[in-house]
Amino acid sequence: MKPVVREYTNDELLKEDVKKLQVQGVDAKDIYVLSHDDERTNRVANNADANTIGIKEMGLGTAASNLFNKKGDELRHKLSEVGLSKTEAEMYEEKLDQGKVLVIITNNETVRL
Repeated sequence: MKPVVREYTNDELLKEDVKKLQVQGVDAKDIYVLSHDDERTNRVANNADANTIGIKEMGLGTAASNLFNKKGDELRHKLSEVGLSKTEAEMYEEKLDQGKVLVIITNNETVRL
């Protein structure tokens, strides 16, 4: 199943929407947050009770190779690992470059945002 992706510029609205998803029955383990800045990603994910895309999702090899990649390559790899196509990953990476924060729902049968 293709992930659902939502773009945010407001961290509080993102947090509210994540809570709504959880009330709808979306498991917290299926909700990911991603931004261009690792610190912001971690902060927003912690505040919203969501996940970040890490070794579990990417596998050790991809995670290790990301240590040597440029930020854009790293973000595109992360987006691909959660189920987005190469074209979609490139499009969303541009959104991240513009300062957007993404919420990605991987098991989205009950999503109503």
